[in-house]
Amino acid sequence: MTTTPQKIKLRSAPITAVARDEIRLGKDVIELVSTAMYVEPMTVYREYIQNASDSIDAARANGLLTDVVSGQIDINIDLANRSIRIRDNGVGVATADFASRLTTLGASKKRGTGARGFRGVGRLVGLGQAQELVFRSRAIGQDDVSELRWDCRRLKTILADPAFDGDVGDLIAEVVSLRHLPGSDYPLHFFEVELSKVIRQRSDKLMNAAMVADYLMQVAPIPFSSEFRFAGDILAALQAVTKPSEIEIRINGGEPLRKPHQDTFLLAPGKTNAFEELSLVEIPGMEGGIAAIGWFLHHEYDGALPVATLIKGVRLRIGNLQIGDHTILEEMFPESRFNAWSVGEIHVFDPRIVPNGRRDHFEQNSHFSNLLNHLAPPGREIARRCRTNSARRSKLREFDLLEEEVRGRLEILRQGALGRAQRKVSVLAIEATLLRLDKLANLDSLSDVAVDLERRIVGLRAALTNMAGEAEANGGPLERLPAPKRAMYEHMVELIYDCSTNRKAAKALIDRIIQKVATS
Repeated sequence: MTTTPQKIKLRSAPITAVARDEIRLGKDVIELVSTAMYVEPMTVYREYIQNASDSIDAARANGLLTDVVSGQIDINIDLANRSIRIRDNGVGVATADFASRLTTLGASKKRGTGARGFRGVGRLVGLGQAQELVFRSRAIGQDDVSELRWDCRRLKTILADPAFDGDVGDLIAEVVSLRHLPGSDYPLHFFEVELSKVIRQRSDKLMNAAMVADYLMQVAPIPFSSEFRFAGDILAALQAVTKPSEIEIRINGGEPLRKPHQDTFLLAPGKTNAFEELSLVEIPGMEGGIAAIGWFLHHEYDGALPVATLIKGVRLRIGNLQIGDHTILEEMFPESRFNAWSVGEIHVFDPRIVPNGRRDHFEQNSHFSNLLNHLAPPGREIARRCRTNSARRSKLREFDLLEEEVRGRLEILRQGALGRAQRKVSVLAIEATLLRLDKLANLDSLSDVAVDLERRIVGLRAALTNMAGEAEANGGPLERLPAPKRAMYEHMVELIYDCSTNRKAAKALIDRIIQKVATS
């Protein structure tokens, strides 16, 4: 017997809003948006340079900076006191806004303005790197300098204390202090961050001026070297879309930093490669306009560039500030390994292509996918160049090895220890190898060096002709021996060459034997 299922009528449950007083942000939010988000110590410099660059751009827009007075960031690394100070000559922060701006989390007013930073948490990156984090600023027209201090030791103590039941606001109130300083010793408008008693970790790279310079030369919005011959063409392509923001950055009062690109680079000790060609690419947005401008430097593509060149891989930049590292665009290539052979940058202008929270990659959306799709053709072209050049180098290596083989056989002929029959065999082998060299020299991929290769082949043929003639006319060092004895030695020589895996070693042995025979 079957029963018919009964329909059950459900009454919709009422929906009510969660009461505001039931929503609470715990103290651990501070740790999540500071030390947990920013794992790489060098991120300290990127985040503070980013904020300084936005402040400098605002100063330019407000007329505080001109072409004569450039945007400047001064970094002072004090090893004795283990402190880092990063100061810019941007607009600064007005006294009335200072405390709220520097204690508010995730409420940046930059979102939607085109500024590089817009999430309002980057300033906290230094909390896990020092015992004290200090911000100072002054806006134009104000007498005093505002100073806000984060006690990072106290912060860590409270974060680890299970008895502390306050929320994130209570925590900030416990560890932050505010005061105002006389402005006589400070610029008229500036912002600076100071990390005091920097924690020693990861090779102490934060305190290593040379390592900081190498990092910022890759990441920061700084100019190319004036000696880089492609700089003008790259700048002109970018200026067709926007005016690139370039800032003067000095470390400990040294020379201004410049991007690491030069006309040449060191591929390996003693092996320098030159950039031969610049390619530019314009990437359209999904709804019109220009989403990005890319440039690539072409060279001989002899292999992966060393990390020490500081230019390895195609980089992504927003506001002329690098996002992620040199591996970020590996997927634009049919084989990811070719990214390490490449040099280039993609400057993104579409505001819908957005960096993720850590700024080590981008939010995955249709606009970022559109960017990757348009980068696939240049990626395939670079891969083609890599493979073509690799095949070309392989043919050149083959030519060199065959040439070395011919020269080795010519040396054996010059030695004169082979019998007449064996000499003829050797001459035939040389002529066959010369034909293989002719074939290589006529390859289209080697057309640019064909004249040199042919010259080398002509030299080898001339040497063969001369040597064969001399051998017939003069015989060899064994000619004075009685015929039976000479035949024995010639047979022994033939056996040594046939049985040896090292022709040079065999020749050296036979040279010694001939010398012994000649003096006996």
